[in-house]
Amino acid sequence: TTSEQMAAVSVKNHHNGTMNPIAQFRNEITLDTVLQSNMVADPLHMFDCSPISDGAAAVVLAPADVAKKYTDTPVYVKATTQASSPISLHDRADITTLDASMVAGQRAYKMAGLTPDDIDLVEVHDCFTIAEICAIEDLGFFKKGDGGRASEDGETAIDSSIPVNPSGGLKACGHPVGATGIKQAVVITEQLRGTAGKSQVDGAGIGMTHNVGGSGGTAVVHIFSRDR
Repeated sequence: TTSEQMAAVSVKNHHNGTMNPIAQFRNEITLDTVLQSNMVADPLHMFDCSPISDGAAAVVLAPADVAKKYTDTPVYVKATTQASSPISLHDRADITTLDASMVAGQRAYKMAGLTPDDIDLVEVHDCFTIAEICAIEDLGFFKKGDGGRASEDGETAIDSSIPVNPSGGLKACGHPVGATGIKQAVVITEQLRGTAGKSQVDGAGIGMTHNVGGSGGTAVVHIFSRDR
C-alpha cells in the first residue's frame, strides 16, 4: 500500500463530506493536500488522520411489530457481532490485519445469511486512512493487499459497487468517539430509508457498520436491511 493510495481514501472521504450537511469537514481536498501536510507518524500525514469531534447520536430500538406502529420505514437489524483480539502489536500474527474485524465480519455474514457481495454500502472505522484500507480487506470486500489499489481506482466511491463511508467517515464526518458507532447506525438507517440527500447510494437495501475500539482489540459489526 502506497502513500498515494492512502491519500486517495482521505480525498474520497472529504468529497463525501461535502454532501453531508452534518459533517465536521465539508471541504474538498487533493492528493497534494494530504501528501504535503505535516507528518504525524511516518507514513501518516495529518490528513491521513481523523479528528476527534464533539457530537452525539441516538437510535430507537424496538421489536419489529412495535416499530411499525411508529414508522412506515423501519430498518431491521440482521446481524450484530463483536470480536476481540490482542491489543499489543507484538502479539499479532499480522499487523495489517485486525483479527477482531475479520472474525466479527465473518460472524455477521453467517448470522445474516449474506456475503460481502450482498452489502450495498458500508461505514467503516477509518480513524486513519490505512485503517479503512485494512477494514475493507478484513471484511471481505477486497482481497488482502488490494484495498489500497481499489481505493485509488475509485472502487469505494459513492457510485461504485461497494460505497465505503458515504457520510465522509470518521475522517470528514467526524469521530465523536463514544458516539461514533451509533452515528454509523444512523447513517445506514438514513441510507436504507432513502433519506440521505446528496449522499444517497442508489438502491441501498442492505448496509453494514464496522466500529473498532482498544487499538483494534475489539471490533463490532452490524448488518442492517430495508426488508425484514
